[in-house]
Amino acid sequence: MQPLRLNLSRLKGKIIAIDGPSGSGKSTTARLLADRLGYFYLDTGAMYRALTLFAIEHDIPPLDGRALAAAAQRVPIEFHRDGEVNRVLLNGVDVSEKIRSVDVTQHVSEVSAHKEVREAMVARQRQLAKNGSVVAEGRDTTTVVFPEADMKIYLDASPRQRAQRRLLDMARMGISTTLEEQEADIKRRDEYDSQRQHSPLTKARDAYVVDTSTMTIEGQVDHIIQLIRSIFK
Repeated sequence: MQPLRLNLSRLKGKIIAIDGPSGSGKSTTARLLADRLGYFYLDTGAMYRALTLFAIEHDIPPLDGRALAAAAQRVPIEFHRDGEVNRVLLNGVDVSEKIRSVDVTQHVSEVSAHKEVREAMVARQRQLAKNGSVVAEGRDTTTVVFPEADMKIYLDASPRQRAQRRLLDMARMGISTTLEEQEADIKRRDEYDSQRQHSPLTKARDAYVVDTSTMTIEGQVDHIIQLIRSIFK
């Protein structure tokens, strides 16, 4: 079956923001959606992961908000499109795989919880999206980064389903773990992200909620395309 496509010249310059918890399918869905629309894909979570990797490599404690904020303001974090792959560059070095490591995953919530860090990152994210035609995803893109986005989507799925997806991702990277470990980590991150003081993970009132528990990635993208068709006629 051919994927659903749109002639969306009339949507040039718009911003589509996607939020959701870890493992809900945000990254892949947002990337594929951006491909379909001819938009720039902004992975806000990858930026926090890159900062976390920088902190680990430079012995910056995850609780040192001031040092982390200083790094967030000055460390070069860039995106580079390589065919169908979205590369993340930290100081000009491809860290696309490193930022998905267990160490980074375990500390990224702590690093990204600091108010000063989030303010620095939000400023950078808005700058990247200043010309529109962007699909942005993360945990606060619909509520904090782009509260006036032209379309807001909240992806969700059960913790067990999200853990299974994360387990597959880890296996592809050669990382040994278990379903139980991943489910426990996802629940921990859910609680931390939803209860943090600054920019907690929440559903925007005007976001379209999409439960991805029984959807394939292609099905998720097609579903969002259908929503776009119904909204931007």
